[in-house]
Amino acid sequence: MRLDKFLSTTLGITRREAGKLLRDKMIEVDGEIVRSTSFSVGDDNDVEFNGRPLRLQGPRYFMLNKPQGFVCSHVDDFNPTVFVLFDEVSPEKMHVAGRLDSDTTGLTLLTDDGQWSHRITSPRHVCEKVYFVETADPIVAENIAQFEAGVQLNGEDGLTRPAKLEIVGEREGVLTITEGKYHQVKRMFAAVGNRVVGLHRERVGAVELDEDLEPGQYRPLTAEEVASFLAK
Repeated sequence: MRLDKFLSTTLGITRREAGKLLRDKMIEVDGEIVRSTSFSVGDDNDVEFNGRPLRLQGPRYFMLNKPQGFVCSHVDDFNPTVFVLFDEVSPEKMHVAGRLDSDTTGLTLLTDDGQWSHRITSPRHVCEKVYFVETADPIVAENIAQFEAGVQLNGEDGLTRPAKLEIVGEREGVLTITEGKYHQVKRMFAAVGNRVVGLHRERVGAVELDEDLEPGQYRPLTAEEVASFLAK
């Protein structure tokens, strides 16, 4: 992470104020005064402000507007990972709470709090996920009842949980599911004879994708957004 961002986060100040601290020689990294705002620091560096150690405290929670072509794992042989989009200390310590496919875009939640993410991904906790879906063929009205009743996915023993489908265009729909099976939305439409050609996640639980975030941008979750998954 850039040193000015690190200071802004740990001290609760603006980057401009952080820059002034650096210019005034008030910041040391590993015992040496550093004045560069772009100096990079990580977990192995000791940062001090007037002799006071600075550390990033507590678990972290972010929302990302995931672009197409990025994977939600830390390592991939063919595609960049979402973690390269983060200018944060030790992004390798974070994980995705509910992965998206590389060609799926939209709301992605990332954290280093395993218990919190378990509330989102565990089948025991009913957590709604809302997707905007584009299909190759027209979406027909009977699909609404089919998804509400549950459909049989290839390779699965039972039906999917009831899902809500809203048709918003000839080949466009908004689908709300409460599960997170592998490629579930694509497999649900395949089960009724259609094919998904575009998929964008709009909401997880009560947390909606911030419309101000461009693809590839992220922001910390608010305290209310974090707590919304713990209220169940």
